[in-house]
This record gives sequence, C-alpha cells and structure tokens, in this order.
Amino acid sequence: MGVEFHFSIYLLPTQKLFWAVTAVGIGGTFQYGYSLSVINAPTTYIQKFINSTWYDRHQSTLNEGMLTLIWSVIVSIFTLGGLLGTFIGGKMSVKLGRKKTLIMNNFLALFAAFFMGLAEPAGLFELLIVGRFFIGLNAGISICVQPLYLGEIAPKNIRGLVTVGINVFLTFGILAGQIVGLQEILGNEDSWPFLLSTCFIPALIQLVTLPAFPESPRYLLIQKKNEHECQKALKALYGPHFYQSEMEDIQKEAKALDGEKPKKTLELFRDRTIRWQLIIAIITNAGQQLCGINAGLLIDKAGRRVLIIGGYAVMAFWCIILTVTLTFQDTYSWIPYISMSAILAFILCFGLGPGGVTNTLTAELFTQSTRSGAYVIGGTVNWLSFFIIGITFPFIVNGLNQFCFLFFFVACSAIAAFIYFIVPETKNKSFLDIKAEFQKLNFGQFTSRAEEHDYKRGLEMRS
Repeated sequence: MGVEFHFSIYLLPTQKLFWAVTAVGIGGTFQYGYSLSVINAPTTYIQKFINSTWYDRHQSTLNEGMLTLIWSVIVSIFTLGGLLGTFIGGKMSVKLGRKKTLIMNNFLALFAAFFMGLAEPAGLFELLIVGRFFIGLNAGISICVQPLYLGEIAPKNIRGLVTVGINVFLTFGILAGQIVGLQEILGNEDSWPFLLSTCFIPALIQLVTLPAFPESPRYLLIQKKNEHECQKALKALYGPHFYQSEMEDIQKEAKALDGEKPKKTLELFRDRTIRWQLIIAIITNAGQQLCGINAGLLIDKAGRRVLIIGGYAVMAFWCIILTVTLTFQDTYSWIPYISMSAILAFILCFGLGPGGVTNTLTAELFTQSTRSGAYVIGGTVNWLSFFIIGITFPFIVNGLNQFCFLFFFVACSAIAAFIYFIVPETKNKSFLDIKAEFQKLNFGQFTSRAEEHDYKRGLEMRS
C-alpha cells in the first residue's frame, strides 16, 4: 500500500495535473490526428460531390486532372494552415499566455466544422477548402503551444512522461478518425458532411474543461511577474505539500534571466547562447514525420539520449532489412511478411524514440525567454518537412524503388550520430542545468569575459 502511494506521488503529484494534460491533449494533438485521418474515408464521395457541383454550374464534367487538383488542394491546404498556425501560436502564447491561446484556438476548429458541414447543403466545394484551412490553423497552433504548456506545468522528474502524452493523443486521434470514418458509422455517402464537421466535438470538450486548470506557472512568474498566481497554480497542479521545490526552481530561472523579455523568432538565430540548442531542435523536428506506439514511462527511466539515439539506430537497421526483403520479395512466399513486420517495427521504433522524445527535448533545451520562439522554428521545420516529404517521396520511390530505404538508412544513422556526439542527457535536470551544460559548447574557449561570466553564472545556479 505504501509503495503504491509513493509510486503514484512520484508519477503524478495530483489528479488535477492528469486532467490538465487530458484536457490539453483532447483539443490538441488528438484533434490534429483526428483531422489527419478523417478526411481519407469519404474521398470517393467528396470527389463525386465536386463533380456534381461543377456540372450544376457549368453543365460539364471535370476532367480527371482537374478533379485531382481540386482534391489535392482540399487535402494539402491543411499543411499550409498548419505552417501559418505555428507562427500565430508562437506570438499568441507570449501575448495571451499558453492556456488562453489553447482555449481561443478551439474557435478555429468550430469555424472549420461549420464551413465543412455547410459545403454539401450549400453546393460549394470551396467551403471544404476554407474548412480544411481553418482546421490546419488549429493544428499548427496546438502543436506549437501544447508541448510548450505541458513542458512548463510538469515537474522535471516526470516532464518526459507528461509531454510524451502529445503522441499518445495523436495516436488516439488517428485511430478515432479511422473508426468514425467506417462506412457503418459516418463514412458513407449520406453522412460524410457531418463526419467532416465532427471536429467540433474535441473543440467543445476543451472549451468546457480547460478553463478549470491554471496557466503555466513559469509564464505567470517569469513573464507576468505574478508570484502569487504562480504559487497558486503550482499548488493546484502539485498539491500544497509538493509545490515548493518547483517554485524554487522557477524563481532561480527568473533570477537568472533577470527580467529578460521573450525573444522574437528571428532573434534566436542571432543568439549565440542557444546556437547548438537551436540546431538540435531543427534536426530532431525535421525527422519527426512518422508516428508510432508510445514509450509511456520509459522516457523518464531510460533518458532522452538513450531513446532518441536507440530509436534512430534501430530504425536504420530496419531500413536495411526492408531493402533486402523488398529486393527478394518474389523469391519466397514468406518474405513479404518479413517486409511488413519490418515496416511495423520501423514505426514502433520511431514511437519508442524520436516520436516520443522530440517535443520533450525541445521544451528542455530552452529557457522561458526563448522557448516560444524555439517551438515556432521547430514547428515550421516540422510542417515544411511534412510538405517536402509528401512531394518528393513518390519521385524517390520511382527512382530508387526498394533502395529508397537506403536513403532513410543514411538519414537515421546521421541523426543518431549527431545526437550521440552533441546532445547531453536532460533527464531530471532543471532548465538552468541544461542551459549551463550548453554554454561551453556554444562559446568554446570564450571570446570575451562577459561570455565566460555567463557560463560561470550558469554553473553557480546549478549548485
């Protein structure tokens, strides 16, 4: 009984923290994953609707190329909205706060549901484009702000566990979209307009539940200078007996930043103190274009470096297996099953490593003044990578056939080597501890006394 109590306290200081993570996740990456998958089921019916609408207007049918173009715009406008949403989310999270930004973001999802639900009755397929753009905006903002909020409300000993919930909700969102999109449920010709508008459900749930939870304590103290509200938020999240150590940690960070204002996104590229942190965030976010089964508790036990290096290394191994099995898949009847197993293992390794750790790592590499901008940059790289891979992958497959996986083998191996040699372990360390470790890497032999002073001050803060 005593062991179970100690274990539950270690994992989750209060139930309120658990429900805060749940409320944020439902309107965040759950909504994102749901919106990604729900568009696939009614493809045939939407294309039929586009054709009939065009005929009603022009008394002629669309040729196949034009139909494909319109459908591609409906699907891909989501990515454009996500990219723009990343920039909006970064600015809103600084001006309005993390929680208010997430709450207001749900109105974009409600607008999206309205436009997509109205498209078929109004006979305007253009409204599907508008709706998909709005839900893309919603996704871009949530993917930028959700890990920011979760990384700041979680105590350092379970920060990885809390932020890895991002991928858990993403996976459940994709699964829910596939289930609801079944023909027996809403994925049929009569129900597809309502299917696309069901994105209003996660938005309403978050609108109702999230106001009950506090704002990010770090945002309240460091950026709003409101110590009373920060303490109140920490007590709500951790309980009256376990909040003090986190309060002291936030006060140390506030003192170290010494009133430093949040930096604009472009300023981060000129800030030498975060040079390598920014490089790491860019590289790790560029590789995060697959999803898989989540690691759960493993992230806070094994550490960030072990999981992300191991994930990419084992993914590189499965790339070799895929190349070999696809080359000889016609030789024996059982080889295609090995190929399928290798693909599943590849996705699983991504979920166990890079997929679950990247958001945690991005949150931990930056202090309060640079964290919002870092998520904007990381999110931008993520969305651009999403778009580039979608455009180029068919050409890579056509050019290299089964040897395309050798390209991914090189990429995975290079990223694993980069993380191994550059990234220090961040598990159970405060944001100031991590910043201090990067000072010598960023400054080398120090070019001025001021830089050396900054490094020594970081070391003093650690002690």
